[in-house]
Amino acid sequence: MATRQVDLANVFGTVASTLASNREVLNKADTINHDHGDNMVEVFEVVAQAMKAKKGASSADQLAYAAELLRQKQSGSAKYYAGGLTQAAQKYQGKKITSTNAMVLIQTLLGGGVQSSAGTSTSTSTSQPDLLSTLLGGLGGTSSQSTSSGQTGLDIGSLLNAGMSYMSAKQRGETDATALMGALTAATSGGNTPYRAQSGALVANTLMQALGSLASKK
Repeated sequence: MATRQVDLANVFGTVASTLASNREVLNKADTINHDHGDNMVEVFEVVAQAMKAKKGASSADQLAYAAELLRQKQSGSAKYYAGGLTQAAQKYQGKKITSTNAMVLIQTLLGGGVQSSAGTSTSTSTSQPDLLSTLLGGLGGTSSQSTSSGQTGLDIGSLLNAGMSYMSAKQRGETDATALMGALTAATSGGNTPYRAQSGALVANTLMQALGSLASKK
C-alpha cells in the first residue's frame, strides 16, 4: 500500500490548538515581552490556514506559501518559523510529505532555516540522519555525527545543552517523549531562550504525536 501524503492543514491545526491551550503558560514564561504565547498561536494559526488555502497544491508549495504569509508578520517567532518553512519547501521540492519522511520537516522547522558557520544549511537532504537520531547518538557518548554531505550534526556544546535539558525534564517527572522533545529543541537554534525552548518542545512533541498517529493508520 502506498504511503499517504500528510494532511498538513490538520497537522498544523493540531499544533495551533496545542499552543492555544498553553498560551498563558508561554506568555508567563516570556519575561521580556510577555506575549510569546500569543505570537506562537498566531504563527501556527496562519500556517494552518495557509495549508487549507493551498490544500490541492504540492507539499513544497504549501510550505512556501505559509512562509510567505509569516514573513509579513512582525514577531520574531513568525520570522523564525518562516525561515524553517522556506527551507522545508526547498527540501520537499518534487516530493510528498509522508509519515516516513516527515521527521525532516520537524527538524527543519525547528531549525528556522538557520545556516551553519560553513555557510551551508544545518540539514542538507531528506536522506541524512535526523536531529533526534543525532541527539540520541550523542547522548549515548558520541559528540557529533557526520551527515551525508560531510557536515557534522550537533557539536558538543549543543549536546551538553540537550543532555541538561533532558535530565532537568526527567527530574520534573516528565515522560521520556516530552523530555526528549525538550532536549531536541534545546539542541536547535530555536531553543536559545527558555520560553522559545518551551514552545519549540510543544511544537515538536505535537508534530511527533500527530505524525505517529498517521503512521499507525497506514
